[in-house]
Amino acid sequence: MHPAPSIILFTTLSGLGFGMLFFLGLDIASPRGWVAFVFYLIAFALAVGGLVSSTFHLGHPERALKAFTQWRSSWLSREAVAAVIALGFMGLYALGAVFFDAAWRPLGVVGGVMALVTVFATSMIYMQMRTVPRWNHWSPPVLFLGYALAGGALLTGKITVAMIFLALAAIVQVVAWIDQDRREAASDTTLATATGLGHIGSVRAFEPPHTGGNYLTKEMVFRVGRKHAVKLRIISLALMAALPLLLLLVPFSHIFAALAVLSHIAGVLVQRWLFFAEARHVVGLYYGR
Repeated sequence: MHPAPSIILFTTLSGLGFGMLFFLGLDIASPRGWVAFVFYLIAFALAVGGLVSSTFHLGHPERALKAFTQWRSSWLSREAVAAVIALGFMGLYALGAVFFDAAWRPLGVVGGVMALVTVFATSMIYMQMRTVPRWNHWSPPVLFLGYALAGGALLTGKITVAMIFLALAAIVQVVAWIDQDRREAASDTTLATATGLGHIGSVRAFEPPHTGGNYLTKEMVFRVGRKHAVKLRIISLALMAALPLLLLLVPFSHIFAALAVLSHIAGVLVQRWLFFAEARHVVGLYYGR
């Protein structure tokens, strides 16, 4: 699949933002006053900024509000509804923490839980796609939630929790890559099975479906070289988990903490690029891919 910058930013930034809101909402000793203001400002900027960036991938961004109307059948719509609920409850909770030195716990709990529900709904948009085998897998919900929790803990200063989730996310990511590669290599889907013509003999395309590129070849049949994918996997793990863990193990320093956050975000951006670039849509079979 083509790694659109808007979708990469959306899945990365919104995950971090909603991960922060989860910890801010459920933390009994959550910050108050102007310290809380800074935390909530960052969390809302990431969450809302990510959601807004996703609209740039739409053919008609002005129709984004229609996403709220199909919640019975669409994970995209459920994501939009959950995001509004999470942001609404956490907005009220932040209001109490910043201006009234109060912790309105029910609002924080509901808002925090709905923040994770939003991330889960985002992951299900991809997991439900049977036409993309690498996404139709157990890993998207686990990894999306894992990255959100790791980043949220890191950005809210929960060092021990962040280290645990960073290590777990890295392990699960490696396991997911191995399992996805295994399934892809073992797949018996071919042009013959895709067309249903295998029973009459060998099947091959007589000629390309068209002479030039189109939406499908641009968006659905994007390919990344295997050797480049391996390098990018190593880079993403190093930046997302390994380097932040090393920086968190040394005596605390605001500079090291900031570097750990920046490294983690860079690693997640690389991972998200791979998430889309390595995904192969079955329509590619009709284009000889």
